[in-house]
Amino acid sequence: MEREYDVIALGTGLKECILAGIMSVNGKKVLHIDRNPYYGGESASITPLEDLYKRFELSEGPPESLGRGRDWNVDLIPKFLLASGQLMTMLMYTEVTNYLEFKVVEGTFVYKGDEIYRVPSTETEALSFSLLSMFEKSQFRKFLMFVSAFNEDEPESFEGVDPQTTTMRDVYEKFDLGQDVIEFVGHVLALHQTDDYLDQLCLETINRIKLYSRSLSQYGQSPYLYPLYGLGELSQGFARLSAIYGGVYILNKPVDDIIMENGKVVGVKSEGKVAHCKQLICDPSYIPDRVRKTGQVIRVICILSHPIRNTDNVKSCQIIIPQNQVNRKSDIYVFMISYAFNVAAQRKYIAIVSTTVETVEPEKEIEPALRLLEPIDQKFVAVSDLYEPTDDGLESQIFCSRSYDASTDFETTCSDIKDIYRRMTGTDFNFEDLKQRKNDVFGVDEQ
Repeated sequence: MEREYDVIALGTGLKECILAGIMSVNGKKVLHIDRNPYYGGESASITPLEDLYKRFELSEGPPESLGRGRDWNVDLIPKFLLASGQLMTMLMYTEVTNYLEFKVVEGTFVYKGDEIYRVPSTETEALSFSLLSMFEKSQFRKFLMFVSAFNEDEPESFEGVDPQTTTMRDVYEKFDLGQDVIEFVGHVLALHQTDDYLDQLCLETINRIKLYSRSLSQYGQSPYLYPLYGLGELSQGFARLSAIYGGVYILNKPVDDIIMENGKVVGVKSEGKVAHCKQLICDPSYIPDRVRKTGQVIRVICILSHPIRNTDNVKSCQIIIPQNQVNRKSDIYVFMISYAFNVAAQRKYIAIVSTTVETVEPEKEIEPALRLLEPIDQKFVAVSDLYEPTDDGLESQIFCSRSYDASTDFETTCSDIKDIYRRMTGTDFNFEDLKQRKNDVFGVDEQ
């Protein structure tokens, strides 16, 4: 503890671990502390199952029917990785993929009128997609061809759309898309959580659709990947990266105080000892006086003994419930994985429902999703506050991450990481900077 560091990171959540890994690769001396005895922080995977029951204060513990407790790794925050998304790119550039094994998620489904429909993953499936009429499919196909050809560096591909002035609502009107198609594009392909995007410039949504398409083309079944043994493996993978480059990790270590001098962080105090630093990375729980509450999210972990109905018995999937289908402002998401990913006992499934809280009765808000999962063996309900930093860190040199939102992919997570990196270093995040040195610890000589 009592040494000088360039960077101290508090909490081993995924964002903190990625930033600590990047800083270590960049030659910074990093100390990483977590008050918990496990990696992952708010984004941990809990094992054994008995620990999950304790965390939610269920004194009876898991029944024998749920098998061995150590066979379970239950994510607290449900998210899939887009196959061509920013997090997969970070994993590949840093070679953290050396520590991980992924499987393709088997499908995506969309909810409409109390039914769920499989999202097409091939052109053949798209032709038989019962959610859209033949006319809608024709218009949809023209729109997708436009998106595929669109290149912001080639004005001839714009077809009259100006990315500097045209809103997404204008683009939909240009292609005469009906409400069902608009809902499908905005919430299933572009993965927007609300309809706020409709009156915003179209470029972000076009790029989101392109990202979905690229991710889908990687493996065919769906655009999503998930790591064996749970998302907690991601934090540990980046922690290993940091350690390879000299990063020091201390778990189960209380943080008593953050030491400031003249408005700038100079160290962290723990059990009477002070570690000095020039910069500090942390999650909101470590600096409650420097964050503000922006909302809440509800997540309900459900243990099942069966696959979800009407999903062709897949062992993993995502179900998107667009907000208009249930008279809400925000979408509801169902994330389902199973024993096939080494996160549950044999023939057991884990489904996690999440959404942004909009009323004083959050559990009622997710009832449409819970009905899709019945019968449910056990539920674990968590309503969490969402925080964002009030301090940009430019003066204090304290860089705090935002809370994890209700989305089921990592794109907003990575955007937060890139924003913190820019404020810490004064330079934009560049994936090329993540390439490991020519002679790294694996003994690979790239010269």
